[in-house]
Amino acid sequence: MKMTVLAAGAWGTALAIAFSARHPVTLWAREADLVDDMRQRRENTRFLPGFALPPELALERDLATAVTAAEVIIIATPIAGLRPTAQSLAALGLKTPLLWVCKGFEVAAGKLPHEVIAEELPGISSGMLSGPSFAQEVAAGLPTALALAATDRQFARDMTLALHGGNLRLYASNDLIGVEVGGALKNILAIATGICDSLKLGLNARAALMTRGLAEIARLGVALGAKKDTFLGLSGVGDLILTCTGDLSRNRRVGQELASGKSLQQALADLGHVAEGVPATLAAHRLAERLGVDMPITATVAAVLEGRVSVRDGIGQLLARDPAEE
Repeated sequence: MKMTVLAAGAWGTALAIAFSARHPVTLWAREADLVDDMRQRRENTRFLPGFALPPELALERDLATAVTAAEVIIIATPIAGLRPTAQSLAALGLKTPLLWVCKGFEVAAGKLPHEVIAEELPGISSGMLSGPSFAQEVAAGLPTALALAATDRQFARDMTLALHGGNLRLYASNDLIGVEVGGALKNILAIATGICDSLKLGLNARAALMTRGLAEIARLGVALGAKKDTFLGLSGVGDLILTCTGDLSRNRRVGQELASGKSLQQALADLGHVAEGVPATLAAHRLAERLGVDMPITATVAAVLEGRVSVRDGIGQLLARDPAEE
């Protein structure tokens, strides 16, 4: 299947490398200098250094050229780039099926990715690819399992069959909202567990945060129309475990930096990459308040990020909560 991956960040580049083993792939980047450098070095030294680009992987900086012959398009921009990219595709008049891999909420309106796609590319066959996956491990060819979700069950199955193979194992799902919510909210818990680990609060505390955090994710997901069982799968507990415990997690590193006394601005500057958990926390907190969903961990992380409470005071507030039934 001919595919085009839009955006040559770490995750887009990793997917392009992985899929190139079985499919003709074109990797597109907006930055001309990045494309030129990748063509010359056969490596993405800016966003995914240390991994050779396969010789058969095509590199392109013109969007129309990159997508014209594609049978499926994978949008691998950060969530902030999803709408502009969809608008660019709409301007080309394409109806090519597409998948997105960005996780989070659109900051301005708090919308999930599928809502953005429905507005900009109505009627197009589309879905999300998500799950426990660090870009470096996918690029290295290590075994990885992902959920491919779409509201159209047959489209999810067809795409899963077409893209499944090698060390990349895919599972079809028709709970698109659940997969999106799991992918977005696990980053909030990664910030929280980063704080917990940096302050050496112990493995018991980390396990408690992750478990109660998963309950929060499921509550908000169900309120939005998701299936509760989805959060026991790859895009729920699977992604949560990886992001909260893996040292490659950007959002976990943000929590660690905050716990060390750095400001949010300093932490993000030192990270040098997008940390989707920050805007996702603020969007999820607003959404939970509007829907009346109890999310105390999310509310506390939001207060820390906004500078309304200190890290230690936030922990104190969580520990001081009244006992409740599980």
